[in-house]
Amino acid sequence: MADNRKYYYLKLKENFFDSDSIVLLEDMKDGILYSNILLKLYLKSLKNGGKLQLDEHIPYTAQMIATLTRHQIGTVERALEIFRQLGLVEQLDSGAFYMTDIELMIGQSSTEAERKRAARLANKALPPPRTNGGHLSDIRPPEIEIKKEIDIEIEKERELETGQAPARSYGRYNNVFLSDTELDELKAELPDKWEYYIDRLSCHIASTGKQYHSHAATIYKWAQEDAAKGKAAPKQGIPDYSCKEGESL
Repeated sequence: MADNRKYYYLKLKENFFDSDSIVLLEDMKDGILYSNILLKLYLKSLKNGGKLQLDEHIPYTAQMIATLTRHQIGTVERALEIFRQLGLVEQLDSGAFYMTDIELMIGQSSTEAERKRAARLANKALPPPRTNGGHLSDIRPPEIEIKKEIDIEIEKERELETGQAPARSYGRYNNVFLSDTELDELKAELPDKWEYYIDRLSCHIASTGKQYHSHAATIYKWAQEDAAKGKAAPKQGIPDYSCKEGESL
């Protein structure tokens, strides 16, 4: 039976524990406990884009966090206050705790098979050789190059399995994925607006951390909603900082 669930995982750089905030944290009394709590909170927040909440309406309290992390409530309360001081955690207006910088640590795959495939490809990938000519391999960290190679290999395998062309990344933050066919259709149906909607979706994803099943379908949906409201999208090259209710840029 096919497994279509989403799997989220934590991506940490090899120097994570050498960062100033973690070194200071672990140097404190009970610092190792605080470090353990921090990692558990990162993991608990992955599926909610960094927010610590039971569901979209119920944020985790300190007592709930103590229960889930299996630490004393006093230890958790002290840890949360220290996390705030170090800029590792923020408390939103809703009362929910938000793990800062979580966007840099979230990885996800659509199926268990894809997760295993990514792990297998990671084991095969090697850091690109450094050169003396000022190429990208000189200025990009090896983990970025490896991640790029893994993504390319996954797209190639998906293309072979499904017969579909791999998606490419677009938008201000390179997080809007469209196949060549989808992009051509957007250009044909939204000739003066396709770039605007791609950048709008890119900013929205980067700001909110939301995930969409189909980026092309989301763009069409937004364009139809704007047309129904009589709202014209700006012409190409003219930014628009307005947003729909419930969105933030």
